[in-house]
Amino acid sequence: MLKTEQVVNKIIEALEDNKAHRIVKIDLRKIENCFCSFFVICHGTSGTHIAGLTDAVEEKVREDLDERPFHIEGLNAAQWVVVDYGDIVVHIFEKELRDYYQLEDFWADAQITEIAGEPEMLTYSGYHTTNGTN
Repeated sequence: MLKTEQVVNKIIEALEDNKAHRIVKIDLRKIENCFCSFFVICHGTSGTHIAGLTDAVEEKVREDLDERPFHIEGLNAAQWVVVDYGDIVVHIFEKELRDYYQLEDFWADAQITEIAGEPEMLTYSGYHTTNGTN
């Protein structure tokens, strides 16, 4: 399990380094009959950003731990990319799709850890503010 946790940490590190938004780690190990141990979920700001996040995750894990994903799905459309490391599945969304599917809600019984990522930019009455500030 140590290797799995190392891979999760490298995935999160790559996402943080490349300005992923709302990074969440979901520990599924206590969920009975679950197909993997962890989900890592985040979103990007554009198709280009999502593709860049995907490349950064793959590169970081390969270079630091010599691990490669079994499969990457969705990169052509770059709206919802799934990177499958077997015991770890990474979901990199376009914000609108993430808000629509709300994967975190499906796994509410699991241990969910929010990781500090890039803050969201919200617009109020014509001016911008960073989420979490007044």
